[in-house]
Amino acid sequence: MTDAASLDLSDHSTDPREVAAAAAAVIAERSGAEQHDIALVLGSGWKPAADILAGLADADAITEIDNTDVPGFAAAAVEGHSGTMRSIPLSNGKRVLVYGTRTHFYEDRGIRAVVHAIRTAAAAGCRTIVLTNGCGGLRPEWAPGTPVLIKDHINLTAASPLEGATFVDLTDVYTPALRDLAREIDPSLEEGVYVQFRGPHYETPAEVQMAKVIGGDLVGMSTTLEAIAAREAGMDVLGISLVTNPAAGISPTPLDHQEVIEAGQAAAQRCGELLARIVERL
Repeated sequence: MTDAASLDLSDHSTDPREVAAAAAAVIAERSGAEQHDIALVLGSGWKPAADILAGLADADAITEIDNTDVPGFAAAAVEGHSGTMRSIPLSNGKRVLVYGTRTHFYEDRGIRAVVHAIRTAAAAGCRTIVLTNGCGGLRPEWAPGTPVLIKDHINLTAASPLEGATFVDLTDVYTPALRDLAREIDPSLEEGVYVQFRGPHYETPAEVQMAKVIGGDLVGMSTTLEAIAAREAGMDVLGISLVTNPAAGISPTPLDHQEVIEAGQAAAQRCGELLARIVERL
């Protein structure tokens, strides 16, 4: 067996799927679960919602693992994110792998690190992944605290997690059946196109208007690269954005990351119940 400590995602002689397999093995050993069914990636402002999900399970059966104990993972780099992952058993017999943080492209750890959690989830057996994020809204009617389904995305990072001649159809990158299920659970949910910028600076008002012109409804700094990697791995993808603030130029108020966290806290009950009901139905 390969020494997990020697698996370095930044070393391009290393197969990233080998690192993912090593990470999945550690998660299986620590959780006692040979397989996980669903993965959940928490974005800015979503931690309280996941706590509600965990509260529906037997606390003694939940395993919490520090990211730094798992090959390829690092501590949380953003306030409002948790540097741990949790293995949560549900009453329907499914097991959910919940990531308390993600690696953002702007952290400059490499695109392999950005999608490592997705490949690890696939290696752990997950066939479905729910990607959440906190974002800026381009529609004035979407007040802070509004969850919005992602129906499509625009990747403005000029990067892809796919290496070599790897061609993946992204026509339905966000699985229509999962969006239908979410709307069945909460008919008030609206849909939008998510636009990923590189960050970490917020978008300028002109960039926000550009995103609007090319078809965007939501702007942020995550998710699209993860969704591409998930589709490459054959996973079904559900994306949910939490509008934490109006995007630059939509509101005269300056953008503040603390506002992102507070909006997530305010929407925790609704988002937590939505996540729980979706995950239980998957």
